[in-house]
Amino acid sequence: MSCLIESIETLLVDLPTIRPHKLSMATMATQTMVIVRLRCADGIEGLGEATTIGGLSYGPESPESMKVNLDTYLAPVLVGEDASNINLLMARLNKVAKGNAIAKSALETALLDAQGKRLGVSVATLLGGDRHSHLPVLWTLASGDTERDIEEAQRLVDERRHRDFKLKIGLRPVAEDLRHVAAIKAALGDDASVRVDVNQAWDENTAVRAIAALQEAGVELIEQPIPAHQHAGMARLSRRFEVAMLADEGVQDSADGLALIKQGFSGAFALKIAKSGGPSGALQLAHLAQAAGIGLYGGTMLEGTIGSVAALHAWATLPAMQWGTEMFGPLLLTDDIVTRPLRFAEFGVELPSGPGLGVELDEDRLREFAR
Repeated sequence: MSCLIESIETLLVDLPTIRPHKLSMATMATQTMVIVRLRCADGIEGLGEATTIGGLSYGPESPESMKVNLDTYLAPVLVGEDASNINLLMARLNKVAKGNAIAKSALETALLDAQGKRLGVSVATLLGGDRHSHLPVLWTLASGDTERDIEEAQRLVDERRHRDFKLKIGLRPVAEDLRHVAAIKAALGDDASVRVDVNQAWDENTAVRAIAALQEAGVELIEQPIPAHQHAGMARLSRRFEVAMLADEGVQDSADGLALIKQGFSGAFALKIAKSGGPSGALQLAHLAQAAGIGLYGGTMLEGTIGSVAALHAWATLPAMQWGTEMFGPLLLTDDIVTRPLRFAEFGVELPSGPGLGVELDEDRLREFAR
């Protein structure tokens, strides 16, 4: 039977968060996802998700712009084409449209999901095969209140749900952020690791002063302390301190990865299927990092279950990640739009089984939260 693509539908879905999620550039109380439903002539549907953080405050794609660009420019390129030739279709999308990495990631995910269902294999199998069925997951402490964050972290350690924690800093004065982080690390001691994400909020001089104090406090990883384009600065920071630097916004794709490596960067790369245009691009970056001895970290755009599962299938094909993953997006939301949520336990998450992504939409929940 023909597997030509008959239609591609996009839906904006708004899910409230369990608490305000504070970043250096925005505070989130709702996460908006663009859900993609790719339908083929053989009756198979592939699911994808395009999600970003904080609207346009984080990057050039917003949920609303992604829906418009998907409907107007990207989806028409695919409709009527053979859904099984994913490499060719993604090459055509890259020729027709520059950038739009998050929107393209949703389409590649939907194509992979459909092909996995068609062949009766998982997305991880399509990407080379999974090495892991359970992946470690950290939790972000982002309430901004020191005592509340300590209580939350201690409870999650006791529940064996998380033992690695990331703190979002950079919005408040540096001295205040440093006191906040040091107090949390001192309270948790050796029971948990603490990392920080500065989201590009500092200049290099500020970063030098602050990182010295964070290193002294026992912080293990410093994520994107300076602006994304300052590759040389990130390389200098990675060489200056023992605590590892994590490039996130500064390493969107393999070209950025190569630029950082040439500058002498020696930290870790945050992989995200959204910023790399899909699972395949993220894995290309991962393989480049491995060749250069750069550590790996499975990053998130705070996607819901569909986007998180797509990333997990990619991460499962890699060797054990030195810095774990942060695929906790679904836990930050008050509800879900899939029939069977992800299972988080023993400080990580289980990779769903079954063909494709291994998830199904809950049509009632989808109607409830779709705009």
